[in-house]
Amino acid sequence: MTRWRSLAVVALLLGEAACAPREESNGIVLRMWAFGREGEVITQIIPEFERENPGVTVKVQQIPWLAAHEKLLTGFVGNTTPDVAPLGNTWIPEFALLNALEPLDTLIARSSGLDSTKFFSGIWATNVVRHAVFGIPWYVDTRVLFYRKDILQRAGYSSMPETWDGWLAAMQAIKRLGGPDRYAVLLPVNEWPPQAILGFQAGSPLVTPSARGVFREAAFERGFTFLVNLYKTGLAPPVSNNEISNIYQEFAKGTFAMLITGPWNLGEFRRRLPSDLQDKWATAPLPGPDGPKTGVSLAGGTSLVVFRRSKHRAESWKLIEFLSRPEQQVKFYRLTGDLPARLEAWTDSTLAGDPEVRAFRTQLERLALHPILPEWEQVTVKLMEATEVAVRGRSPVDSVLIKLDADVDRLLEKRRWILAEESKRAVGATP
Repeated sequence: MTRWRSLAVVALLLGEAACAPREESNGIVLRMWAFGREGEVITQIIPEFERENPGVTVKVQQIPWLAAHEKLLTGFVGNTTPDVAPLGNTWIPEFALLNALEPLDTLIARSSGLDSTKFFSGIWATNVVRHAVFGIPWYVDTRVLFYRKDILQRAGYSSMPETWDGWLAAMQAIKRLGGPDRYAVLLPVNEWPPQAILGFQAGSPLVTPSARGVFREAAFERGFTFLVNLYKTGLAPPVSNNEISNIYQEFAKGTFAMLITGPWNLGEFRRRLPSDLQDKWATAPLPGPDGPKTGVSLAGGTSLVVFRRSKHRAESWKLIEFLSRPEQQVKFYRLTGDLPARLEAWTDSTLAGDPEVRAFRTQLERLALHPILPEWEQVTVKLMEATEVAVRGRSPVDSVLIKLDADVDRLLEKRRWILAEESKRAVGATP
């Protein structure tokens, strides 16, 4: 029995040694997790970094996006987080408050030119949690209008209006032109960005810094009512995205003339729409209630972070600096279609000369910051549920929003308790 126990211990130790990250004989091994398509593409860029940094090897583990969040949480609990990884900016508050991420302020201060002035301000702000910076923007994401230029022109408009009133009038003209089986805009009821965007545009923060929902207040109600009326008046079909078999085919058929979507669809539209439609679609910044300045959109994207348990923080930071260079950002855009976070990259002719990309460049200067809450994604689920009730059910908007506030307040009850305890400690620590 003693012999078998000894063999079992040896096997266990060998297994742990095989799984544990190790130094290669010739230097340092950096572990990087990367997700989805970006995880495949980044391996084409890493060799140049390794040539510039002899003795440093980057091991990239590719993980599907659907498994990414669970993998990150499991890694945190099991002390197996990587050295560096890209995080969606809605995840950064969660992992920062878990104390999983390394604050980057000191490294930024020592870096040559890698600071907030080099990035879109709205995107940079998504990386700041409690006055500390936890991520460097890698690529950016926001939503704009994709639309059929030819249909808009037939409806009497040479360009996309810039106000809600003008946009509404254009949609009404498109509906009159198309008839009962054609719609002006596609806004799937089981997606949350349109209602959040319209709420932000109307001046609502959606959730207060004290973790209270303000959906029933006048600002959000104005945007939400605007949205719901698009369904009620037949300008938008009351369908979810899984009720549409192929949005590209329906867009090509003219079933709807507009949709609010992100930069990933630039490549999809160019690949999937027929050749005779390639000059008949365009992009435009979102209209605002009072004109372009109020036409804000979501500040989205992915940032590069260093995990607190990394033993190679200096080398991890070197990798982030390398991937943040304008030339690397342009290369990454060409490989993936992901829009660069670094401002200098936008002077490259690949981006500057692309008319469909131009709307995103304009929109990235008009961004709204989502509430910096670990529970934000759970809040968006409640927002989608409320939208479905308002659109498909018979409940009036005001009662739907009262319930939404109550649901969100229950969801954030623990967050309010944490904030209250932190406030007490702060007061107690004051001399």
